[in-house]
Amino acid sequence: MENFNAVDVTVIILYFAVITGIGSWFATRRSQSTEQYFVAGRSYPGWLLGISLFGATISSISFVAYPADAFRTGYLRYIICITLPVAILIATRFFVPLFRRRRTVTVFEYLEYRFGPRTRAYGACVFILSQCFRVSLVQFLVALLLHKITGWDVVVCILLGGVFTAYYTIAGGIRAVIWTDLFEAIVLVGGALLVLFVVVWKMPGGVGQIIAIGIADGKFLFNEMVDGELVPIPWGFSLSHKTVIMLLLVGLFQWLHEYCANQENVQKYCSAKSTREARRAMWLNCLFCVPTWGYFMFLGTAFYAFYKVFPEQTTTDMLTGVRKAEEVLPYFVTTQLPRGAIGLVVAGVLGAATSSLGAALNSISAVAVTDIYKRHIKNDGDDQHYMRAARIVTFAASCIMIGGAYLLFKADTLTLQDLWAEFQSIVAGGLLGLFMLGIFTIRGDGRAVGAGILFAVVFSALVSIAGLGWLPDAMSLFIKGRFETYYTGLIGNVVMFALGYALARVFPRREDGLRNLTMWTQDEGPMDA
Repeated sequence: MENFNAVDVTVIILYFAVITGIGSWFATRRSQSTEQYFVAGRSYPGWLLGISLFGATISSISFVAYPADAFRTGYLRYIICITLPVAILIATRFFVPLFRRRRTVTVFEYLEYRFGPRTRAYGACVFILSQCFRVSLVQFLVALLLHKITGWDVVVCILLGGVFTAYYTIAGGIRAVIWTDLFEAIVLVGGALLVLFVVVWKMPGGVGQIIAIGIADGKFLFNEMVDGELVPIPWGFSLSHKTVIMLLLVGLFQWLHEYCANQENVQKYCSAKSTREARRAMWLNCLFCVPTWGYFMFLGTAFYAFYKVFPEQTTTDMLTGVRKAEEVLPYFVTTQLPRGAIGLVVAGVLGAATSSLGAALNSISAVAVTDIYKRHIKNDGDDQHYMRAARIVTFAASCIMIGGAYLLFKADTLTLQDLWAEFQSIVAGGLLGLFMLGIFTIRGDGRAVGAGILFAVVFSALVSIAGLGWLPDAMSLFIKGRFETYYTGLIGNVVMFALGYALARVFPRREDGLRNLTMWTQDEGPMDA
């Protein structure tokens, strides 16, 4: 690529040098226990963990997808984002105390305390399978983005991000992940700010012109594309089409899942030195995330205004659907940014990717070792044995990430991405509902939740398969006419909670100890400050 030169390469080399240095620093101060490797000895301050959570939440996919949505349609995707404060309020009030009182390493330990070992194994296996596919997909999509910006071979791009992420995660565990998150968050924000600065600088009327064009063309509304036209979505409740209120509910359930059932995030706030610091970390993360998502949406509006003033056939094709709207950011970067600036944006994209991938790899290791290997395979090893197992699992997960990204590159990626979205809805069907049943009620045991999980998975599978058109036409039309596939996860969790609660009232009650396992049975005494 003509615009990509030695200065840009130097910026990227410096980026890799810094994260390698962080990994090497922690490698020379090896974690002496799994407690250190997975939860950093529960010693970190809230401000650092908050930035780490932010860096992992704002993935490189957000870097591309949010501007693309706002560029082509409007701020529909942002509806989901604005529910994060409500989810954080619930999580800090109820989830954090329960997990920290038990000195949890993995979130699935709670499921055994509450519902039994088989429920814990189910949750752990679902998490490992879904995360292995997720990291492969993220690594592949980032490699494609880097390929479009730099012109480098896709395989080279896959190896670049994958090898460096694997190195510092294996070497330093969660401590290396947290500190690299801090650096990568700074680079990510710097790259994103630079892109908007260039747009504003080149616009004749600056920010005012961007806002005026956005208002005039309805780009700040909650729109979706219907038959080639932008149509605002309605308010109200509906299971058959998108509405504002339903998307708010989808967002709330999504973020509750992230901070209740996602090991990546639970592991980080369990690394805090106190419950107060854990809560501070989550609110700081919220304070950073919501405006940053809004910023990415505005960046998409800025692209729309820029190419309306300076029209090009390529970007017109993105607006009409001939080309993917996700191409707009890399296209602008490669055609409009000055020399040297492209390298900073590439580093920002890499930072967003490696931040989320490092956390994912470490969480896979934590779950595999704690919930599967130590619990069901070898429970009499010493801590050094489990440390070796942790590094081996992290290495294996890294190989799966790189190999999976390569297979996606060689396969029909669009079909695989669609299948991945459906697979997530099916296997994780009802997982949040399971945690909610455990935390917010005093009913249910392994029998009730097992039946609830089965019903939730079957329901999610039927809706997802109907969406793919794999059922008989009459059945597919019946299901699709009543359920918007966007709501599959939401409804699956409601089904899990409702059925689990109902069945708990039918089965004979087992009087198991529930101390510090539900919101109704927490100790009244003070927690760690």
